[in-house]
Amino acid sequence: QVQLVESGGALVQPGGSLRLSCAASGISFSVYDMGWYRQAPGKQRELVAAITRGGDTNTADSVKGRFTISRDNGKNTVHLQMNNLKPEDTAVYFCNAKFSLRLYWGQGTQVTVSS
Repeated sequence: QVQLVESGGALVQPGGSLRLSCAASGISFSVYDMGWYRQAPGKQRELVAAITRGGDTNTADSVKGRFTISRDNGKNTVHLQMNNLKPEDTAVYFCNAKFSLRLYWGQGTQVTVSS
């Protein structure tokens, strides 16, 4: 059974930092490309950052310079370090895992940026 479990979401003030984690089980994690997406109320889900199995990264322009994606293949975990958070970063954050035609999603974790 494949599971992607996100954690680390919270309420944080503008300018603050959070580190999201996504723990994967039931897959050969090291061969999967991993990604973080977010969905704000009334908006479509959007890519935030992605990391290939080889470690190449891609970050959305809206978060470039503030968010960093990384992976730990030894712990089957992908992280999203989020710095200098802004109110517009408020959303549910999801991780996903892609390999060939296989695509899995986690259940999401809420990030709220507000004073």
